[in-house]
Amino acid sequence: MAINLKKGQREQLNAQKFTVGLGWDTNSGSGHDFDLDASVFMLGEDKLLISDDFFIFYNNLVSPDAAITHTGDNLTGVGDGDDESILVDLSKIDPRVSEIRILVTIFEAAKRKQNFGQIRNSFVRILDHQGIEMMKYELDEDFSIETAVEFGRIYRRNGEWKFEAVGVGTNEGLIDYLNRYQ
Repeated sequence: MAINLKKGQREQLNAQKFTVGLGWDTNSGSGHDFDLDASVFMLGEDKLLISDDFFIFYNNLVSPDAAITHTGDNLTGVGDGDDESILVDLSKIDPRVSEIRILVTIFEAAKRKQNFGQIRNSFVRILDHQGIEMMKYELDEDFSIETAVEFGRIYRRNGEWKFEAVGVGTNEGLIDYLNRYQ
């Protein structure tokens, strides 16, 4: 049975291989498709990227250690279930990586006048290698003006991997996050 997470809740990950699924629906009437982009930052103890290659997004789909694979960019969010997926194999993680941050930004948010207040049914979930949902974090907060949301983080503590439901929104774009973690 899946665990329904609350903001700030932490749970131990009991699987080495799993999928992080991200989903969302958009409210109608914005005049543009919503192109949300899932990104992963693989950070060291200093909370910075190990190198630029450890920033996984729509233009860099696989980490150098092959532990993280982004399955591709969904340009509209149309359809049921996961809109973007990230495959994780913790047994392959570079030993320098101590934290993996998962966030979603809205592509060209300012230009298109879009924000997370126009998004509904957004979630992040973790599925085991058989596709069974282990945990799910539904964002029920109204991010009325934010253009980016840090959904969650996977981090190593005392030799064990854990997941934290973060749910923090900002007005930053993807480049701002990249600058923060370099």
